[in-house]
Amino acid sequence: MLTGAQIRMARGYLNWSVARLEEASGVSATTIKRMEKSEGIPKTMSDKLVDIRRVFEGAGLEFTPENGHAAGVRPRLKPEASSE
Repeated sequence: MLTGAQIRMARGYLNWSVARLEEASGVSATTIKRMEKSEGIPKTMSDKLVDIRRVFEGAGLEFTPENGHAAGVRPRLKPEASSE
């Protein structure tokens, strides 16, 4: 799942407004703003988080788990070309 901070980071990374994310994901701007204010995973219907994650992943981002550090977001790493 995504955290509120990851949603904010992903929007910032892509330089997207809340309106742009609303248009791309179908999740209302009010809901997005509420999610972004959440500490940890937003208390919302998980399908809305899935929709937002799908849009960001389609834009080339991937989300990193907490793993003892803060969860994050980064550009998706492209697989290296095979040398076979």
